[in-house]
Amino acid sequence: MGVRGLHGFVASSCPHVCTVVNFKELAERHRSQHPGGTPAVVVDAMCCLRYWYTPESWVCGGQWREYYSSLREFVSAFTAVGIKLIFFFDGMVEQSKRGEWVKRRLKNNREIAKIFHHIKSHREQPGRNMFFIPSGLAVFTRFALKALGQETLCSLQEADYEVASYGFQNNCLGILGEDTDYLIYDTCPYFSISELSLDSLDTVMLCREKLSQSLGLRLADLPLLACLLGNDVVPEGMFESFRYKCLTSYASVRESCDRRGNVILAVADHISKVLRLHQGEKKLEEMLPLGPNKALFYKGVASYLLPGQKSPWFIQKPKDVVTLDKQVLSMSSDPESKQEVPMCMDPESRQKLPVGTDPECNLEAAMCANTEVKQEDPVNMGLEAKHQVTVVSDPEILKVARAQHVRAESYLVYSVMSSGEVECSSSLEDATDQALPSQAFVYRPVRQRVYSLLLGGGGGGSSTGPAVKEWFVYSGNPLRQPDLVRPLQMNLPGGTPSLRQLWLSQEPGIQAQRLDTLLACFDLSSSREELQAVERPFQALCCLLVYLFVQVDTLCLEDLHAFIAQALCLQGKPAVELADLQLDHIDPRAVQLATLLVRGLTTLVLVNGACGSPWEMADFMPWHLFDGKLFHQKYLQSEKGYTAEVLVEQNRSHVTRFHTLKSVVCKACGKENRPIVSRRHWRPHHAGSRQYEPDQWRRY
Repeated sequence: MGVRGLHGFVASSCPHVCTVVNFKELAERHRSQHPGGTPAVVVDAMCCLRYWYTPESWVCGGQWREYYSSLREFVSAFTAVGIKLIFFFDGMVEQSKRGEWVKRRLKNNREIAKIFHHIKSHREQPGRNMFFIPSGLAVFTRFALKALGQETLCSLQEADYEVASYGFQNNCLGILGEDTDYLIYDTCPYFSISELSLDSLDTVMLCREKLSQSLGLRLADLPLLACLLGNDVVPEGMFESFRYKCLTSYASVRESCDRRGNVILAVADHISKVLRLHQGEKKLEEMLPLGPNKALFYKGVASYLLPGQKSPWFIQKPKDVVTLDKQVLSMSSDPESKQEVPMCMDPESRQKLPVGTDPECNLEAAMCANTEVKQEDPVNMGLEAKHQVTVVSDPEILKVARAQHVRAESYLVYSVMSSGEVECSSSLEDATDQALPSQAFVYRPVRQRVYSLLLGGGGGGSSTGPAVKEWFVYSGNPLRQPDLVRPLQMNLPGGTPSLRQLWLSQEPGIQAQRLDTLLACFDLSSSREELQAVERPFQALCCLLVYLFVQVDTLCLEDLHAFIAQALCLQGKPAVELADLQLDHIDPRAVQLATLLVRGLTTLVLVNGACGSPWEMADFMPWHLFDGKLFHQKYLQSEKGYTAEVLVEQNRSHVTRFHTLKSVVCKACGKENRPIVSRRHWRPHHAGSRQYEPDQWRRY
């Protein structure tokens, strides 16, 4: 993440850039300087996930109750010293960063393969050096923080820009994260989450002013340096030969630096001693070997400019503007500029966003729309394009979806409606086990029905609505392009209700219609009566289990017992008791079953939001329904043939509920001609397992 090589360079060659600070002292100083003000820290949540996840067990599907407890402690530590936290989550993957996203996902897949190899070889969880965050962690962290009363926001583009903008515009105490891009943005101070001690509230502040002084640069030069070194927008290899030339002509090579460190020094030296001589006189493409990458490079530099800022490396002339549907934009973010700069307000009015941060007036889309570059017009790169056209035409409904997205109250809904493109990161799935299909395929029919609901699908089975681009990670998917997934019509008496009905109506009976729609997304309308009779919070779990067992015919009665028993035993167990739970060994199949269930819970978040929230979100938060180690224990016990009484730890009320929930799931599956039998009954006939090939599940 961030600028290539910069983190290591700062640590090894510029240690004075890093200063130990204390948040309590910083907050007191802020209050003395701003009487009546509340010191605030804006948090890049995506950078912090692996530091927040402190439970020892991570491979079994997530220790969600322990994790929730650790988040509570994190929030309490800052609240105790009067610091307000504002959390930002990534809401979109920008097209210019899709290549980097794919690269990381493919790397993750290789890491996951090593994890499963270790589990099979040693029957234990790998060490923390192979740590991989549990599936769904980013999604459920949003809701955990909201449940803890925290201001939680989801970005309309890559979160780092909105984090930097928020900190800059709201006079925040600083940014807490782990991304060297925050050393490049000219915004409030940047603090490291990896160096944070929660007990003392000490951490390390990385000072961009000291960094620029050490390199002989000005703050305004840092975006140029970042793009020449390589970042998430400009690939590292793009200027490899240029950096080599800088290094060979650099006269002050330090023996104390490694090669990458000397490259950074050499490029900075070239900027200060060569490029700056012609700054304001020559265009960047006249001084740098930009070639066909000119548009991308300009975009990379401009991506660091926050509202009200401009770069001295852009020659500002009246003609250097972007014409976008008769609106005039400037590559400067300077509000004082004479050139008109229309601003897009988000529905919560939390900040002004420059054009390019809003999908409805997207500069990025324009910058990628025209590859032909007009002569003597480098800043706009010949950009004359239309507004990005959203997939959904109803502006009121789109506004509601957008507001819910910004408030981090939904998952994927706005992405489907605004751009028709969604993604799901890597999951702990064993690529060599063909008996269990990937979660990407298991829940695809559900997503297809949601697409039909959100995009207004047609009838007759497969709808004629627009295909949604899915970037879902699964074994065998090289991610060279998205899967094009068509909406699938729901089977609902009277037809599919409109989003206006589901989202805005206050009519009596609308809640029942919302629930009918949710069940139709899972194709479980015939089991409505049985599922409605189930007590909270087990309704959602039973819905999910019925769907899972109908879709995956290699699941058996022992699996069902384990899922139900762990959910029942979880009720009333404190986090400390779950942390002390010890397992005999780790089973790779149980690891993948846990992934299937947790990804099912994230799918429920999507469906519930799309249907107008017929269920309380709390009913399918994992800290109420699932614990990785507890499930693993019940799975191992169930495999050994333990009775229901033993599985639910001799709790009489749990025994009754166990048989009730089991009966509901088995009856519902029976309606779908899917009997659930013991593995002992079908193992000889199945020759081990059913083989699922990726193409079998890729219908489109």
